[in-house]
Amino acid sequence: MSATEAINHTDHAQLEKDVGTPSPQNGGNGSNGAPMQPQMSAEEHEVARAAARFGYGPLAHVNTAEASLPPFGGEFQPGLYKSVENRKFANPAPLGLCAFALTTFVLSAINMGTLDIAHPNIVVGLAFGYGGLVQLLSGMWEMAVGNTFGATALSSYGGFWLAFAIVLTPGGFQIGEALGESSNDPSQFYDSMGLFLMGWFIFTTIMLFCTLKSTVAFFLLFFTLDLTFLLLGIAYLQRGPDGHPNANIQKAGGLFGFLAAFAAWYNALAGIADTSNSFFIIPVAHFPWSPTGRVRRGKTDRELA
Repeated sequence: MSATEAINHTDHAQLEKDVGTPSPQNGGNGSNGAPMQPQMSAEEHEVARAAARFGYGPLAHVNTAEASLPPFGGEFQPGLYKSVENRKFANPAPLGLCAFALTTFVLSAINMGTLDIAHPNIVVGLAFGYGGLVQLLSGMWEMAVGNTFGATALSSYGGFWLAFAIVLTPGGFQIGEALGESSNDPSQFYDSMGLFLMGWFIFTTIMLFCTLKSTVAFFLLFFTLDLTFLLLGIAYLQRGPDGHPNANIQKAGGLFGFLAAFAAWYNALAGIADTSNSFFIIPVAHFPWSPTGRVRRGKTDRELA
């Protein structure tokens, strides 16, 4: 018997000792005559066994040498949602994705010059209420279900929209005025905004690396968002001849922001739609090297080595 088989055998024996197994000879009573726990189904047995091995939560105390869990615990990515052991939660990810998508859609449309709207002040309400507050709450709920990635990403982008709204609030916090936004030389404000956006580009790049074992749709969301922050940051730092943000680069950033918004909506729909409410399931396409992709190809780790 190999070391792994010995560990699995020990875990299995310990689990049966903890939960009890009915005996046909004694009608389900233990040796002392006390009633024992009813026999669990195969799925419940596997969940309890995983909980005994890893501890509470989908990512708690994972021993990578013994098990390979899905990325992010299977929460903040498209697909059917599985609730936390002993508690039932709705999937908070689609709410956060929708909040991000709508706010990004409006701002990106303005950055692209849609309807010749010159100032993005209409985004302030969305950034405070939907993209900011609601997305921040969904990030906190991701933390409640034990999903570190979802909590970090959704809470951070909720904070981004709140910070962006604070900067844009007319006459409220006077950040733009203090940096000379309305003066003849708004270069300080543009440089500051450029650094602000480039910082979010770095953060999004970090998040992008964590999607490489997820789905294609999920990866494309962070990829297009990453390009959005990069292009908008460049537009503010490398301004045009008129001293204002480079219009062409800003429009390109708006285009990728547009794509990121629709990618977020797509991922949200993939997380909401199931057989209980939809006639079709949204395809998300798993990477061939992801755990799900490897299982679907029917190859083991030994075959891939």
